[in-house]
Amino acid sequence: MVILGLVLVVLGALAVVSAVFATDVDSRGTIEFLSIDVSPLALFLIGVGSAVAIWWGLWILKVGSRRSLARRREEKRLGDLSDKLDAVEERRGRDSDDDRHRD
Repeated sequence: MVILGLVLVVLGALAVVSAVFATDVDSRGTIEFLSIDVSPLALFLIGVGSAVAIWWGLWILKVGSRRSLARRREEKRLGDLSDKLDAVEERRGRDSDDDRHRD
């Protein structure tokens, strides 16, 4: 999810930067965006789409980071519990060996 979020943010940022630096307006009022003639409404919609892509990307990054952090915490907790269980089983094995030797 984190990779998808990064891709959306990068694509949205790329569209914004190209709209700012690679847009030309002719004397007739036509707008040329990346060598393509577009209407002002189309350029506006490109901007809205870019903003939405950036917003979704940041949201996906946030959610993905939370999930991966929770997964890491859970794996650590399970590892600790597994270590404790191994220690208890080892003590039980030693206790049962001691009981056999006493008999």
